Amino acid sequence: MTQESGRIWVMGGRPLNGTAAVPAAKNSVLPLLAAALLCRGTVRVRAVPALSDVECCLALLRGAGCDARRQGADVVVSGTPVCSTLPGDAAARMRASILFCAPLLARLGRAETSLPGGCPIGQRPIDLHLEGLGRMGAKELDAGAGRLVLAAPGGLHGADFTLRFPSVGATETLLLAAVCARGTTVLRGAAREPEISDLADFLRRCGGQIEGAGTSTIRIEGRRVLSGCDFSPLPDRIFASTLACAAAAAGGRVELAGCPPGLYEPVLEILEQMGCTVKRGADRVEIARFGRLYGVGRVFTGVYPGLATDAAPLLAAAMLCAEGESSIEDVVFEERFGCAEGFERLGGRAKRAGRVLSVGPLPESGLHGTTLMAPDLRGGAALVLAALAAGGKSWVEDTRHIDRGYAGLTETLAALGARIGREMTPAPGCVKKIPAKNQNRLAFGAKR
Repeated sequence: MTQESGRIWVMGGRPLNGTAAVPAAKNSVLPLLAAALLCRGTVRVRAVPALSDVECCLALLRGAGCDARRQGADVVVSGTPVCSTLPGDAAARMRASILFCAPLLARLGRAETSLPGGCPIGQRPIDLHLEGLGRMGAKELDAGAGRLVLAAPGGLHGADFTLRFPSVGATETLLLAAVCARGTTVLRGAAREPEISDLADFLRRCGGQIEGAGTSTIRIEGRRVLSGCDFSPLPDRIFASTLACAAAAAGGRVELAGCPPGLYEPVLEILEQMGCTVKRGADRVEIARFGRLYGVGRVFTGVYPGLATDAAPLLAAAMLCAEGESSIEDVVFEERFGCAEGFERLGGRAKRAGRVLSVGPLPESGLHGTTLMAPDLRGGAALVLAALAAGGKSWVEDTRHIDRGYAGLTETLAALGARIGREMTPAPGCVKKIPAKNQNRLAFGAKR
């Protein structure tokens, strides 16, 4: 599997206006695709965004022996897994690859993969995943550096397990393991994020018996067989947060359709404190900023329903444009604010100290365009938002991280009035030969 890089250009200083639809949540789609391995029938996941992480999931499913393909905007998965070894290249590209191990253990009694990758935002150990799977009958085998091999020759069985930290990934892994395990599993200290509830809803639609998803205690009665289903994932609260922060940074009025405000209420509350006007509907939000932005002091990320860690860099981009000072402490990842250097290159005041990023006040001269490097998924998006507020032209280089979590971000912002576009370039080692007659043409638009 190859992955193309590229760069986004932004001509800042233009407010945003219009309506944007919020797509399905990446952080829900990925565990749903892993869950499809448990199903004997066909699974159809509706309106799946064209993300590089989704393509990696499809490669993992095909590597396990399933038929996994796109049909229009949907993804359809069918067939039975026959191979317990996941393709190393695809598995190493993203953190969510660990989610595929539990279904393979349940169906085949074994799972082998590369250690999962993802964004360089700090330590993300899988010890909770492995400890919980161990309590359910899985054993870790010696596999050598960079590899993970798990075996459960006697099958998985229920367990009463308490997570030391409400990890979303570990909760999803153990939920996937328990739904087809023998007996009853009780997960205590579980994560409560909406994506957990979405996964549980999907599994129930397929015949699983799950109670308490969305609370700190989940009870699962194992079932031998799950059927398939047709399922629409919940909307992406982080995509909605991105556009809300873009409206705050650039100014203007934006309506976000298709995402209940309760899913990202902490972001909206902070933007209101900064001087934005927020009007909430059942499944839509209108956010406007025509005057000044103000600092809000210190805010903290937290487990749901607190401020999402993924939203922290996005909020920081809006805070960079405020007259007063603000700071964000991320209690989840110690390297969350890789965007700080880029904020400084734009002329903003940004100082990182451990888990804390302090930003503002906005210099009298404002922000100015420059060349930036996307450090990770959300940090890269934050640099795009900050560039919307900067004078002149900016380039955000190496968009591979951004493409993991945003489908059509530049097109969405352009439709709202931003002057923004992108150029694609092959990743190192993946240079494609271009016919001579086409060598002077630039390719615009994301290729996933």
